[in-house]
Amino acid sequence: MIELEGVPELVDPVMVAAFEGWNDAGDAASTAVGHLDREWKGEVFAALDAEDYYDFQVNRPTVWLDGGVRKITWPTTRLSVVRIGGEKPRDLVLVRGIEPSMRWRSFCNEILGFAHELGVEMVVILGALLGDTPHTRPVPVSGVTSDPDLARTMDLEETKYEGPTGIVGILQEACTHAGVPAVSLWAAVPHYVSQPPNPKATLALLNRLEDLLGLRIPLGELPEDARAWQLGVDQLAAEDSEVAEYVQTLEEARDTAELPEASGEAIAREFERYLRRRDVGGPGQPPGGHATEGGDVPYLRDTSSGRTRPPKPQRPEAERPGTPRPKDGDEPEDPPTGPDENLTVQRGEPLWPETYCTAT
Repeated sequence: MIELEGVPELVDPVMVAAFEGWNDAGDAASTAVGHLDREWKGEVFAALDAEDYYDFQVNRPTVWLDGGVRKITWPTTRLSVVRIGGEKPRDLVLVRGIEPSMRWRSFCNEILGFAHELGVEMVVILGALLGDTPHTRPVPVSGVTSDPDLARTMDLEETKYEGPTGIVGILQEACTHAGVPAVSLWAAVPHYVSQPPNPKATLALLNRLEDLLGLRIPLGELPEDARAWQLGVDQLAAEDSEVAEYVQTLEEARDTAELPEASGEAIAREFERYLRRRDVGGPGQPPGGHATEGGDVPYLRDTSSGRTRPPKPQRPEAERPGTPRPKDGDEPEDPPTGPDENLTVQRGEPLWPETYCTAT
């Protein structure tokens, strides 16, 4: 049993999770949750015990100085709460961490224990994978679920993926087994420019999350960063004729495939997002201000700001060694603050039985 002290009663809470590692191409998913935490000033209330789930030779702790005092930040997964006001207030429980090295079933049980105690209504897991998609087109984002009823009511795909999976796929199945509605949002990152960061993919995930939850997410400088990233990749790709030709091939394939899908439904979804941004203004944010991830208008930020150009795109035949590429929908800035000292965690019966999903 998990007992939480100091955490107020939440309003229609939704848990949004992302994990660095195999399911986080270009760091797009973890950066999206970090953006939510930063823009809405999330308050950390719990952290999982790093000793239970991480191999410190794989994910090493970091040492840093705080006023001359040496401190250690351990790799772990932290949970925070953000309160969203407005006409329809709603709270989010953000889960951000690193894909665990071991004991995945216990890890999911602990996450689901927090979800149960906080009254979470739905779990949304963000992921990003490498795909054959051109950087010049809007980032494809697919929403998948293992729940047939949820797929019908929320216009999602029912996952048919078979193959190796990461913690995103395992956590989604754990939610389904525990009776918690769960959705995974996957952004496709161009495999020839897979190095982080990828603000365009992060922006696409946040836009899709807006549509799913009916929220207005403050984007800050993210649209500007996405445009600058695309322009930088354009310039670097133009310097290599083979890469430029390959990108053109991907563009033609993408345009041909999507031509029949320029439906009224897609146009209506974009218009609804525009209205949400126009009608709901936040502090210091003018009405409107939505920028799609398409980046049709070239825009390059002042280089005096210290921002670096994107890394040079890899040649199509030179894949990044050691980077798995799932086929479809199945994956610190400042030293983070520690868990609330008032938190008390007690272990009890697992929500996900140890007999579930054993090898055959």
